[in-house]
Amino acid sequence: MRQLVLVTAGVLLSILLKAHTYVNSGTDELWHLKSDKQSVKAIFLYAKNDSIFLLKQPGTIIALAITDLTEKDNKRASEKIHWINSINKNWFPANRNNTAVFKEGGDRFFAINKNQSIFIFSAALTLFFFISRYTRKKKLIFFIKGCTASVAMVFIVVFNDACKKTAANISASDTRTVFTTAPKSMDSVFGLFRPAVSTSWDNTYFRISSNGLPSHNMMVGIISWQQQVPLPQAYSGSNAWSIPLSSEFAATPLSTKSNFMKGAIAVAANGIPVFNALNNRGEDSYLIGELDQWGGHCGKADDYHYHVAPLHLAAVTGLLPIAYALDGFPIYGSKEPDGSSMQSLDTCHGHTGTNGLYHYHGTSSYPYTIGAMKGKVTIDPATTAPENQILPQAATQPVRPAGTPLTGAVITGFTANTTGNGYVLEYMINSKKGSVSYSWTGGKYIFIYTDVNGNTTTQTY
Repeated sequence: MRQLVLVTAGVLLSILLKAHTYVNSGTDELWHLKSDKQSVKAIFLYAKNDSIFLLKQPGTIIALAITDLTEKDNKRASEKIHWINSINKNWFPANRNNTAVFKEGGDRFFAINKNQSIFIFSAALTLFFFISRYTRKKKLIFFIKGCTASVAMVFIVVFNDACKKTAANISASDTRTVFTTAPKSMDSVFGLFRPAVSTSWDNTYFRISSNGLPSHNMMVGIISWQQQVPLPQAYSGSNAWSIPLSSEFAATPLSTKSNFMKGAIAVAANGIPVFNALNNRGEDSYLIGELDQWGGHCGKADDYHYHVAPLHLAAVTGLLPIAYALDGFPIYGSKEPDGSSMQSLDTCHGHTGTNGLYHYHGTSSYPYTIGAMKGKVTIDPATTAPENQILPQAATQPVRPAGTPLTGAVITGFTANTTGNGYVLEYMINSKKGSVSYSWTGGKYIFIYTDVNGNTTTQTY
């Protein structure tokens, strides 16, 4: 009788533990994204909403949208999710919200909720009772078996506590979560602006090439002008814009109020860089009149870029992102990816969507795009805050000396010339009109400056 009770209790406890194993091997599996150039070697952990969470060595958790997986791996993920759900339903259907995830011995994962923990603890307590009851006269054996049972109970309690702590880390610790973006999903965004934009990618970066000139008009509406004009830039080859395909939450997001006042912080869907809302003097470029009707202007290298969210691009992208930040997270317009109204934003100017993935939003008020860089980024060691910049960063090539502020000038017109390789910019000062007419060919740039008094100067660069 005593042996039967002990064996039964031991078997029951073993079944309880084994029944909730939903990854039965520590062997990494290859998970393929729809792009045949991308795969992730990791262990399946759990699923939430439309994403699966994988453990990638050494201890990094990756979130992948199920829809980004190949058809074969999508089916494999669905089978695992169905298996977990059926186990939980058959054994312990109560209290799904208290389910925790933890790791044993480096190679197995379990899902145990609060009710299950109580059940397992009760089984261990019952086992201890029967050991004590039937070995009372054999003191040494009783002592050994009692210690063994006690250790087992302590193990269950400690293990359950570790389970809770690990679950908290998975759900709340930003620094452990990595998001991987399928290149083809990014390509569907930037591809909307072909042939002006071209794309390529490898295992690390998605690259965007353009000449830095948007298809929309430019410069009109600027009332604080430093006499810069848009020139084509060589954003291609090794100098293309690079967006990381894997994004990891930063332990402490770097605020754009005190960082990144040099260089781009994002790339718009049309291949135009997006800079910090604050210029290199820490001023809101929009509020001081430096920006045109599309939220852009030119830098010292005559490079056109935005300083606010290019919300107008949503007319082309629809519910797709209007830009991607240089930390890899997408930037959406005024709508959520599912078309619903924009939800409240955090201090980074973004939030986690219903699919479990983080994204930013563009708005018409400060900080317009990014309030703090949610993801980890590499800082150019040659720069210091607040004029530090993110690497990799495409470089600009100035062809003429930087301009200076032209007091009182208001840009009223900007048109392309008939040859398609130049523009005419018109401005007004006290009802008098001036202009800059310029063109380029074969690496030569010709500028004709006409001031408000009718004086003309020609410069070749």
